Amino acid sequence: MVAPHGRTPRGSPGVVSLLLGVDEGTSAVKAMLFDEELRPVAEARREKGLSHPRPGWVEQDPEEVVTAVVEAIAEVLDGAAEEVAACGLDHQGESVLAWDARSGEPLTPIVTWQDKRSQEAIERLEADGGAEEVRRISGMPLDPYFSAGKLTWLLEHDEGVARARESGTLRLGTVDSFLCDRLGAGFATDPSTVSRTQLGGPEWDDRLLAAFGVPREALPAVADTCGDLGTLSHPSWPADLPLRARCVDQQAALAGSGCVEPGKVKATYGTGVFVLGHVGAERPEPAGGLLPTIAWRAGGEVEWAVDGGVFTAGALLEWLSRELGLSADPSTLAAAAADVADAGGVRILPALAGVGAPWWKPDARGVISGLTAGVRAGHVGRAALEGIAWRVADVVGVVRETVEVEALRVDGGLTRDPTLLQLQADAAGVPVERGAVDATAAGAAALAAVGAGVLGSTREIVELIPVGARTEPGRDDEWRRREHGAWREFVELAVRL
Repeated sequence: MVAPHGRTPRGSPGVVSLLLGVDEGTSAVKAMLFDEELRPVAEARREKGLSHPRPGWVEQDPEEVVTAVVEAIAEVLDGAAEEVAACGLDHQGESVLAWDARSGEPLTPIVTWQDKRSQEAIERLEADGGAEEVRRISGMPLDPYFSAGKLTWLLEHDEGVARARESGTLRLGTVDSFLCDRLGAGFATDPSTVSRTQLGGPEWDDRLLAAFGVPREALPAVADTCGDLGTLSHPSWPADLPLRARCVDQQAALAGSGCVEPGKVKATYGTGVFVLGHVGAERPEPAGGLLPTIAWRAGGEVEWAVDGGVFTAGALLEWLSRELGLSADPSTLAAAAADVADAGGVRILPALAGVGAPWWKPDARGVISGLTAGVRAGHVGRAALEGIAWRVADVVGVVRETVEVEALRVDGGLTRDPTLLQLQADAAGVPVERGAVDATAAGAAALAAVGAGVLGSTREIVELIPVGARTEPGRDDEWRRREHGAWREFVELAVRL
């Protein structure tokens, strides 16, 4: 067995302990087995549906999510001869639901991070004068994106939630705490998740709970991101799984990209694109609409990051392909985009779920402009990729005010497309280094290795992360300033529509 970078393999000769990373993402669950050098051994994937019962509402079936997790784990463990030393679970961040403490049965759908139903509650908090304190304590703008407003909505509008609260059996939480509760590891979450709810970080904050009307007794306990977090079990699995890490998916991707030291920056391209920059042990006060977020807490020590989200990326290509019928699938549309020299004058604002940092316009809509009779599917696909690249460049530009960005480490399915990587390097003005496509699952497994003592600290994760192909910017700064200025003018106009 040859270890990365010529290092000596961990463990006893001939004995391999496996690491399991379970990535509960927005559109799919992926379970991946890795060896102790974080090399993939096996993987399984289960798609999950999204429903849109009303404009602005985005939901998932909690039982479908449980089934997807159980089946993906069962498949990946099938035939695995070695012992799983540690399991790490990451989840889709701000999405929430309610369930019954006695039965474990869901009381509500999963209200996903894309959902906008809590806008009224957010506006009411603004009108009541509580917004400034929430912003000051949490470091976050008031926006339906975060968990807090969604929980307020469920508490105010769902009869099943009201009955469970009255009877003392209500549980509220993000998807990780629901899965851990159902699969035997207990009703708990971690500080990275708490920091994404707008209700505290690293622990629940009574002032924020009061502002949003969320009862502390219905929320999960908070444990370290890495450590002995209990055991996950299911009758369909050959053995119980020692849970040794639990965190938000983007924080897992930060670890899985090797960005475990201050100054390292990653962007994960999935349903949206999320840029995180590691900043160290002190909570940052980021500028330009970026968010302070906890990367993880290990051994009681908190590490922080700055975060900026582009809420629509892969979802845009899916929508253009499926709903508008421009291609058979997103990869076909991306191939058509590579066959044209430019976007033919078309511009697209990728805003199917509002606009995040640095504008924070939750009611913004996606915009396609510049259509003529000569526009073809390839031009629209190219404009979509350009729109994604410029939105990420918007965020990277603000990240530079807190972190010196020497390179952007990228991961996720869209990074298979060399056209997007070149557009991104040109727009952001920094080299783009391709990491593992599955950095999120790898990060969950790597953090689990820390929790199990296979790795001595999160800093050691970087030794296991290879750096892939590097794409250099092909445009000069003058071009970038001109084109980025034109892009920002377009966004300013588009968000007013």
